[in-house]
Amino acid sequence: MENFKIDVDADGIALITFDVPGRSMNTLTSGVMKEIPEWVERIKTDDAIKGAVLTSGKASGFCAGADLGDMAGGMLAGGSLQDAYDAGWKLNGALRALETCGKPVAAAINGLALGGGLELTLACHYRVVGDSPKIQLGLPEIKVGLFPGGGGTQRLTRLVGVMAAMTAMSEGKSFRPNDAKGAGIVHEVVPVGSEVEAAKAWIKGGGKAVQPWDDKSFKLPGGGPYHPAGIQNFLVGNAMLRKQSYGNYPAVLNLMKAVYEGVQVPMDAALRIETRYFIKTLMTPQAQAMIRSLFLSKQELDKGAVRPANQPKSDPKKVTVLGAGMMGAGIAYVQALAGIETILIDRDQEAADKGKAHVEELLKKRLSRGQIDQAKFDALLGSVTATTDYDLIKGSDLVIEAVFENREIKAEVTKRAEAQLEAGAIFGSNTSTLPITGLAEASVRPDDFIGIHFFSPVDKMMLVEVILGEKTGEAAIAKSLDYIMKIKKTPIVVNDGRGFYTSRCFGTYVAEGLAMLEEGYAPALIDNIGRMTGMPRGPLEMHDDVALDLSVKIAKQTKEDLGDAYEPMAGWQVVQTMVEDLGRYGRKNGKGFYDYETKPKKLWSGLSELAPVKINDSTPELVEDQKQRLLYRQAVEVARCWEEGVIDDPREADVGAILAWGFAPWTGGPITLIDQTGLKAFVEQADKYAAQYGPRFSPPQLLRDMAAQGRTFYGDFAGKQKAAA
Repeated sequence: MENFKIDVDADGIALITFDVPGRSMNTLTSGVMKEIPEWVERIKTDDAIKGAVLTSGKASGFCAGADLGDMAGGMLAGGSLQDAYDAGWKLNGALRALETCGKPVAAAINGLALGGGLELTLACHYRVVGDSPKIQLGLPEIKVGLFPGGGGTQRLTRLVGVMAAMTAMSEGKSFRPNDAKGAGIVHEVVPVGSEVEAAKAWIKGGGKAVQPWDDKSFKLPGGGPYHPAGIQNFLVGNAMLRKQSYGNYPAVLNLMKAVYEGVQVPMDAALRIETRYFIKTLMTPQAQAMIRSLFLSKQELDKGAVRPANQPKSDPKKVTVLGAGMMGAGIAYVQALAGIETILIDRDQEAADKGKAHVEELLKKRLSRGQIDQAKFDALLGSVTATTDYDLIKGSDLVIEAVFENREIKAEVTKRAEAQLEAGAIFGSNTSTLPITGLAEASVRPDDFIGIHFFSPVDKMMLVEVILGEKTGEAAIAKSLDYIMKIKKTPIVVNDGRGFYTSRCFGTYVAEGLAMLEEGYAPALIDNIGRMTGMPRGPLEMHDDVALDLSVKIAKQTKEDLGDAYEPMAGWQVVQTMVEDLGRYGRKNGKGFYDYETKPKKLWSGLSELAPVKINDSTPELVEDQKQRLLYRQAVEVARCWEEGVIDDPREADVGAILAWGFAPWTGGPITLIDQTGLKAFVEQADKYAAQYGPRFSPPQLLRDMAAQGRTFYGDFAGKQKAAA
């Protein structure tokens, strides 16, 4: 076998080491799934083997789950439903054979075990895990539009009960070792390095070779659908899942069905039920869209898919951050975690120290969770120097400017910082809206000047948008991407333009909410419809989150730059009045479209005076139409960005939209939404909205041409490496 090695010791215990060659992490590839039945059969039939321990040969983890590209391609390759079911059953059948092989099998979990990796261990009779905060155990398939399809829906439910299992699976929740033991997912937590020894000790101590659910006396924890207490899990759970998913994710509904039906029958039948619902889910457009964008495309971008291939690799050791506010401090924090020496500069020492204090606060959270020890904490915090001294920039590989969104201030710090930079170092501006080409006018080295746009909060937001100015060189692109990969973020590369890609397109969602407000839609209705699209928040509450006063400042700067060409958005007068006359800046000062002084937040009662309500009642038809309106407005802007050359890779467009502003993940992103809708149908509906609401919905000529020619974005625009602008 290529992926597993078997060693039988003097006690007759077979150590099965899972080690996929050429990979840093084990995954369930088609080759792995082909070999599992082989070693299961040997355990069962080899009289010399009295029991078995399954462990990983990787230092990085036990198993990260299925190779989704390989798996989905294999299951759908035959073209028929029966072929897909047969392919899907292979893993379930193999794992069922494992737990019924008649000999005790223990899993020695010496690293993270996620998805199919955890399901593999659940088919073992005993689970031992190392006591490390780096180890995570969970079934996160829901995050890519699927649910566990290797027995997880049935085994986890029988271990911990319906409510706990459904919560873990529907949220994609991960457990640390001791939490997993407390939940009943694993049996034993042992010191790191002793997992195999402990697993063998269980076998030698008379470990039982029968799963709890195969024992005639087994009872489902908490009860099943016809148990007086168990029925509540399904009645309440169904409502909770609807609230959580708004019906956008078939995986959530099919997960509940698999659990509901599966717990009422013996395990063999339950696994067949799970496989049927898994294949049904895999075939939905939502699952295929999410797998492509959130797994395959994201992985490609994380590995530098768009990095210029002709540039040598770089490894930034020292990076300066200009501006120690929340954004700059967040950047300093992720740099420290990546082992980068950081100089954090602000206008006075108090402001710089405040920024470092935020880094310290975030590191203390890691310390309290056991993710780092005191020595590591001290070293990471010590790698950040808070100062006002620009001389300390010397030796930096990169400077990231994260100061106030003002052209003059940015020009001033650019000149001061570049005076300290050596040849080969690059300068990145963390602007969210100001064109990079214009900011680069303050630079004496515009080929090394680039936009590096982070999102707040930096420690949680995984995307970084790289923006190319007219003179940005390939070396700057490559070095920026090397830096972003080192801090473990996902990069996209876009061309210059006001608002670039993410801010420009996100702004249309917020702006359409204001347009609805001006039309007389009740604020609660606007935000509820926004959430129902699959967006993380409604347009009004999201506007509060990004700050109303920031919108006013950006609008003023845009008006100054564009002059007579500037057109204020619909509903803009409401925002301006709230900020300039009423001091309502949004969540940051507790007053915006919502009042935040009490929890939960409440819509501001005075809003009806600025925007009288005319539409308060909703119908299913109205809600569906307005949901589509909000999504189409964003997608049309994405298509305009494509036509204008701001973005040119469907992977970056989709992944960037989902990670940056939360574009409804179930769609796979705006480009996938257009492709799956069909260019012709999309253009027709956008034209209807344009006639009803205005030219902002009018499709660009690019979409009309593609519709006429029967083209698609993913069919016509292959991913490519970036060249200089």
